[in-house]
Amino acid sequence: MIPEVEYNPPLGTTEPEELLDGPARRTDQDRADRYLYLLGRPTLKQFLNFVRSYAVSPPDEGTLTDEWLAASEAIRILEKEEAGLADDSPIQKLGPEYEPLLIEFLKQPLVRGGFNRVPTQVGMVELDRLVVYQRHIDLTFVRQLNSVLGPAPSNEQIFRSCLLSYHPAPPVKWSRRIGEGFVFVSPSNDLRFLGAMPMQSSQIKDCQPAGNLVGVVGLAVGFGSNFMNAIRVENRLILNNGSHRAYGLRQMGITHAPCIVQHVPSQDEMDAVAPAAVLERLDYYLKHPRPAMLKDYFDPKLHKIMPVHRRMRQVTVKFEVEEVDVPAF
Repeated sequence: MIPEVEYNPPLGTTEPEELLDGPARRTDQDRADRYLYLLGRPTLKQFLNFVRSYAVSPPDEGTLTDEWLAASEAIRILEKEEAGLADDSPIQKLGPEYEPLLIEFLKQPLVRGGFNRVPTQVGMVELDRLVVYQRHIDLTFVRQLNSVLGPAPSNEQIFRSCLLSYHPAPPVKWSRRIGEGFVFVSPSNDLRFLGAMPMQSSQIKDCQPAGNLVGVVGLAVGFGSNFMNAIRVENRLILNNGSHRAYGLRQMGITHAPCIVQHVPSQDEMDAVAPAAVLERLDYYLKHPRPAMLKDYFDPKLHKIMPVHRRMRQVTVKFEVEEVDVPAF
């Protein structure tokens, strides 16, 4: 039997300042963000490397190690007390009041083009029981997302936040670099290379080439679909995208949220939809009696909050042109 676990943070809960180290709390905040990092898994080395690389005022390694070991002990207790909690998390059907929003959502090209590899549905999921692989949460970004929603969002606002891009668009700057290439920079770590696309001259507007155009190769850079998305594989729901929105909603006391769910028949199909971080530890996420879950972000025994140096995401796209004469055949 799955043990009943209830967690209901009060509406408008924020991260307590006392969880921050005293000296770090007074660091120049306009150049720092606040991160929440899950402790106790997967490795101590990864945690120490993260703190050394990102934290504004890193504590000594002895203190960090003690915190990590204490979290590991708490996790061992959860493995016994909450074994099976991640199993068979239900997906509820959306009520008729969501039908206009669902119709609007399904019209989006990103839905038709990005979620057609495995059977897919849109339903209501329980946030606490989602299996998570993202080790850290940017609390500064969560605060920005929640400021758009307000303290008491309606069902429509929640739906739009999860599935209709009802949240701030990240800023991006880009320019041509010396040589053959372009550089894109954004504060969002979702910035990524979207692939190469063959294009026809009819698809290009307001751009005059230096000759008669034969074809165009587009090197696309942008953001992912950004829908709250989970993968249902075997009997578990793994949160694939939308960790910050899920955290922000749960922080406001919201227990369930609309989500696009991809049903993967077996582990053999996981490489078609799952991120590399999940594929690398697939047995852990699917077989462990008590894997990392979204509720763990709110357990003070399992996380550390710290100011970190603000970073930018940079994507550089380079291309090479080769023109040679070859024998005819």
